[in-house]
Amino acid sequence: MAKETENHQNDKSDIKKTSLIINILPKWAHPYAYLSRIDRPVGIWLLLIPSIWSILLACKGFAGIGLQEITIIILFTLGSITMRSAGCIINDLWDKEFDKKVERTASRPLASGEITTKQAIKFLIILLLISLAILLQFNKTTIILGMCSIILVIIYPLMKRWTWWPQTFLGLTFNFGALMGYSAVTDEISISSILLYIAGILWTMGYDTIYAFMDKKDDEIIGIRSTARLLDVNAKPWIAAFYSVTISALILTGILSGASFIFFIIILAGAIHMIWQLTYWKIDNSYKSLKIFKSNRDFGIIIIIAFLFI
Repeated sequence: MAKETENHQNDKSDIKKTSLIINILPKWAHPYAYLSRIDRPVGIWLLLIPSIWSILLACKGFAGIGLQEITIIILFTLGSITMRSAGCIINDLWDKEFDKKVERTASRPLASGEITTKQAIKFLIILLLISLAILLQFNKTTIILGMCSIILVIIYPLMKRWTWWPQTFLGLTFNFGALMGYSAVTDEISISSILLYIAGILWTMGYDTIYAFMDKKDDEIIGIRSTARLLDVNAKPWIAAFYSVTISALILTGILSGASFIFFIIILAGAIHMIWQLTYWKIDNSYKSLKIFKSNRDFGIIIIIAFLFI
């Protein structure tokens, strides 16, 4: 128990930690790395994974992967890195004053004054230009979708001021790749890709509600809204419902796509992983909240394997 408490204290805070990527960067770049959360790759994974689901759906799994699809996956990986970094900076620009009042975020470069607003905006522009260069490698449908997604990236940080459901808007934002990945291969949007988008939205609502419990007490003090505050002790049944819709949408996607028996078996493994999350998670334990949140990368990879056999 003492070890778990120690881990919780280390993991809950955004205090700067040593990582491989930090070690290889020059010292002057460290504040920018922390600003973009490049040292915390789980966010990149969670942004990228729905795109890979839809790319594999579009090319009919492992058998349909060719040079074009590999190139698309590489471009989406690079785009996820730059856009997740840009999203973090936009979030911190909106939330700088709030971050100063929250224990977990007070050490972030903008909140602490390590980076100025002007420096952050310059870095943001560079990241957005790189993201645009990547986006322009795709077809017209995907470019239009990518441009539309920028609106969500910009307004999402404001949602916790206006609604009790900011996790829904994060789901809409983080899973847009489910539409873009499919269109990058096919130049269109299908019912199946829309189902994947829905699956991703509900998945995000579940895991980000769990994450939001880490900040629940601070959010109550400064007036930030979240599904963690709204649902409170009733959160588990709600998250179970979110996850149930996720699995149902994935199964329906498989049915519409004529998926193999192996696909559905692996989806079942993903459902078991979600059951484990809900069984292990304790709403008043921030260490477990963070651990379960991070474990959703593993869930996403399980579903990637399923789509390899669709």
